[in-house]
Amino acid sequence: MSKLVLLIYVLILSLLPTWSSSTSSSSSSSPSLSPSPIVTASPNTNPPSTSTNPTTVPIDVPKDKIYELNLSQWHIYNDNSHAQETTDGLNNALIWARDAGFTVFKVPAGTYLIAKGTDGTWDSRGRINMVSDMTFWLDDKAIIQKETNGYEGYSTLFIGVGVQNVQIIGGTYRGDRETHDYSSGGTHESGYGILAKGAFNVTIDGVKALNFTGDGLCVGGGNGTMQDLYEKSFESGSIDDNGNQVTSASKIRTKTSWQLTHPSYNLTNTLIIDNGQHLPAEYDIYFYKADGSFLTKLKQQGQGKYISIPEGGHSIRLVFNSTLLKDQYLEIWNRVQSTNIVVQNSESSFNRRQGLTINGGKNVTVQNSIFHDIGGKKGTAPMAGIDVEGGAGENGYINENISIKNNKFYNNSRYDVIFYDGHNGILENNHLASRGVIGLAVSEPFTGAVIKNNNFEGTSIYAYHDVTFLDNQMSDSITHLEGPNINIKGMTFTNAKFLISSSTPFGVTASDITINLTNSNVDGGLAIWNNPVHLTNVTINGAPALRAITGGNVEGNIFDNLTVTGYNSTYGLDLPLGTYNNCVFKGPSDEGKMGPGAGKSGKYIFNKCSFTGNTGLSSGNVNLDLTITDSTFNILGNMSAISVDSARMVDIKNNILVMSGITKGTTEIIKLNDYWQRNDPNDILNASISNNTITSNIDSVGISTIYVGPGSRAFSITNNVLNKAKLRLKSNDITSNNKEL
Repeated sequence: MSKLVLLIYVLILSLLPTWSSSTSSSSSSSPSLSPSPIVTASPNTNPPSTSTNPTTVPIDVPKDKIYELNLSQWHIYNDNSHAQETTDGLNNALIWARDAGFTVFKVPAGTYLIAKGTDGTWDSRGRINMVSDMTFWLDDKAIIQKETNGYEGYSTLFIGVGVQNVQIIGGTYRGDRETHDYSSGGTHESGYGILAKGAFNVTIDGVKALNFTGDGLCVGGGNGTMQDLYEKSFESGSIDDNGNQVTSASKIRTKTSWQLTHPSYNLTNTLIIDNGQHLPAEYDIYFYKADGSFLTKLKQQGQGKYISIPEGGHSIRLVFNSTLLKDQYLEIWNRVQSTNIVVQNSESSFNRRQGLTINGGKNVTVQNSIFHDIGGKKGTAPMAGIDVEGGAGENGYINENISIKNNKFYNNSRYDVIFYDGHNGILENNHLASRGVIGLAVSEPFTGAVIKNNNFEGTSIYAYHDVTFLDNQMSDSITHLEGPNINIKGMTFTNAKFLISSSTPFGVTASDITINLTNSNVDGGLAIWNNPVHLTNVTINGAPALRAITGGNVEGNIFDNLTVTGYNSTYGLDLPLGTYNNCVFKGPSDEGKMGPGAGKSGKYIFNKCSFTGNTGLSSGNVNLDLTITDSTFNILGNMSAISVDSARMVDIKNNILVMSGITKGTTEIIKLNDYWQRNDPNDILNASISNNTITSNIDSVGISTIYVGPGSRAFSITNNVLNKAKLRLKSNDITSNNKEL
């Protein structure tokens, strides 16, 4: 079966009427199709609450619009038996209630066994088929139980293409995970609790969905239509602004018009152009009326996005800036997004694949809900609390405008939230606490994510590009941020690693970051790799197991107002290359071994920085380019304030160095090379030390160059003021206007 035929076949099935006649073994027991309604609910009756927040049926519903299900009239059983009779009865009763003008369908307590059917996912007699303009309200003690089966896919309550204005309220939906027959092979990942495909204006409120072989909840796109355009579908030429064909050697157009007459276009008024091969990413689209006359045009549209069909649009033709090439290919899609969907006050747990999948949703809000214990033993990937993943490139299911707010996630096997593909998503005020796994993944096909005011507890963040982070918290875990277009403002880390590996220069920027390291057994702090970044107002407090700052040989970083306090003095700081403006380094109070280190190959600039503690700045690399200007050093012990053991260039000027705890007169405050390397070939090529004020508490060595080594060039040592400190310089150094006081 061709792809097009298969898609049309699936669409037809999804659009079939959901009416099912009763299959009771006794024909005399078949329910009447027009029973008298039993209406007992008051317009002010409150529905049951779940383990999350209470739910409500609109109080303005008149009592004569609420139908309380009569089980015997419809041959429905609430004792977990008679699956097919119960399923048929529920479907028949729903249709009757709708046709009779009811808007609320109230299901009493009990366990309702939903038939396995004969064809898995697409069998309308193996599920509850929701009707439009109806609230399906389960008693707090009502359970919708899926019958044990061996299908790779099934749905338990189905909201199909074009169904609209639906509320699913209260109760429990339970799958057959523990008793399911997996022997047919495959993943058996498509066993759904509540499945919406191409539905409109749906609210799922106060429900529990658990133990399904796939997802507890799924909000997805409904099947529409798809057209393959192959190499022979294109011809040389263009179309002018009046819709007429014109000659052009630099453009190609579709040979014929593609008609927009499939029924699904009436639901969406949109189409998608996607998966072009050997074609440009952008195209021009021309719309024509039913009589063939030109309607309008849209220029430079991008593939993979919904295009609105103007009123009166009956067919289209496309134009690309290209020549005819071998194996050119394109797809024209229409998919019915589930639109204006709310999931709230609900709980999805112990499902094998996901708590909730969004695969083809538009304007979807998930709020005040709990997603936990997804995956587990014999789970199937991805095993996420919520996975926003449509597979847009493969099937046209595009996600747009997804809002995930005020939810809790824990004990999920691999992920809490995935923004895999689509456009524009917000994750706000959530508690993500599946320890040791990925709390948030924003993958390459997703653009426009905003991550705001969330608490990531023991769970990590992986994000690729086009993500904004605002005022989040993270503890006991790690970030991995690639960029480009990742912006972070206001984030607090506790015993966590803030790791940035930008794929492009300055693809990640961050400001107002606090990293608190209170557990000395944790490898936390800041790490910079791959490409330079710009960080502003970053504060790191405390000593981790290793270094509070690390990084690779990444040149060009910019650090404004970085403050590091109380770092691990055994390992010091492995400072990334870059420019440090107004930065503060405060060492611990113990007698430290290591301080801040500038030891990578490339350029360091320290401008208006402050160094305090028992150790100063140590540096060294044959390709080091080191500049220290307008900075202050307040060193308490016998370690050098500035130490350089190798460099291509050193420039130390306009600094204030105060040594208040020296006990040895041999201490060298500014030291270029040391005694142990005095006989090695010179590896400090150029140095200038000027306009510095050096103060020692006892007589000591203020500036030392005598151990630089054989063959050294002349260094410039000028205009320095030394209090209780002396110059110890090699013979060829150039000196002038230095004052030893």
